Amino acid sequence: MAEVIRMPRMSDTMEEGNIVSWLKQEGDTVEIGDTIAEVETDKATMELDSPEEGVLLHIAVKEGPVPINGVIAVIGKKGEDWQAAVNASNGSSNGKQETPASAVPEPAPNTEPHAPAATEAAPVSSADDKRVKASPLAKSIAKETGIDLGSLEGSGDHGRIVKRDVEAAIEARQAAPAPQPAQQSTTTAAPTAPIFSYAPGSGSNFEDKTLSQMRKTIARRLSESMYSAPHFYLTIEINMDKAITMRQQVNEIAPTKISFNDFVIKACAAALRKHPAVNSSWLGDKIRFNHDINIGVAVAVDEGLLVPVVRYADIKTLSQINSEVKTLAGKAKERKLHPDEMQGNTFTISNLGMFGIEEFTAIINPPDSCILAVGAIIEKPIVKNGEIVVGNMMKVTLSCDHRTVDGATGAQFLQTFKSILEDPIRLLV
Repeated sequence: MAEVIRMPRMSDTMEEGNIVSWLKQEGDTVEIGDTIAEVETDKATMELDSPEEGVLLHIAVKEGPVPINGVIAVIGKKGEDWQAAVNASNGSSNGKQETPASAVPEPAPNTEPHAPAATEAAPVSSADDKRVKASPLAKSIAKETGIDLGSLEGSGDHGRIVKRDVEAAIEARQAAPAPQPAQQSTTTAAPTAPIFSYAPGSGSNFEDKTLSQMRKTIARRLSESMYSAPHFYLTIEINMDKAITMRQQVNEIAPTKISFNDFVIKACAAALRKHPAVNSSWLGDKIRFNHDINIGVAVAVDEGLLVPVVRYADIKTLSQINSEVKTLAGKAKERKLHPDEMQGNTFTISNLGMFGIEEFTAIINPPDSCILAVGAIIEKPIVKNGEIVVGNMMKVTLSCDHRTVDGATGAQFLQTFKSILEDPIRLLV
């Protein structure tokens, strides 16, 4: 009998997927593992491959949002009754109309998520007007990295250029010797049109933008956190003079340039080891005290915020933390983070210091009990040994879930964190 294909869960926080495009059409033959659609989740645009083989008999949702386990397609033998398969899957053999995907909340058998694979899309034209078949994701990566799709050979179905082809071209370009500078062109590019235009008196000076899956999830999760977890906030000011000196010394010998954020992550991890109550999670009827210290690092992207996780941060060196954060942040900005890289956090850090923000509060990132908001290092007058001198001061604010962390517990954590950064040689012990 024909098999009903449902929207799989592609990330831990995904509640619906937005079908961007179908890469196979009704009547096409598909094999297990063939890419059939491109789906936008709350965290990335991912490729959905087929869990079945046969003929794509029916596409239930051409494009747009579909909830988890919603019907998206039917695959079977040519000529099979796809409507009967949908009715049977929904537990209704008498219905004449297909049940819409949005009205199918109950999961059907065999609804395991399927790993994303490569994609296909409508043909695009290259510079020489040759028709090139490439996936939307491949086109996007090629555009961002300057790869000419017309110069590539596709490894996908029917010669289609997919993500792995573009990534191979990027690796080959990076491995090749640097090209000699070309003669500068005298052609002037046309100016880019502004995103928004303003027409006084027109009565329509606004623009509505449809929410992405990521923005929807951010709004939902932060609203749930803010209004379900009783927040309270603790702020402390830290003298970063010794941290600045130590960073300069470390960077003289370190394989990579260590940032202040790396110091913050390492100091947090060390303080969490001494204050396990802060490294906890509220689970409704119990509190989980996490033995591993996995620190989420908030990264701003175009559609909002992603939080990749640095695992076992307490046993990693500053150089290891630096390298890992750079890699994860780069993948986050390119929407290439794997779901596993955004799961398992036990504590979160949000740093806006690089934007000149001196002090702010952050909303707790569930299931964590706390999040640390880090401000900029500011030169200001301080009293030291009875004299007024210039100090490099940094304010941090700890947002705490009062269900798991009391005021004294949060304060003691901040005292330990402060003492480590004000005497950072302790990070090396």
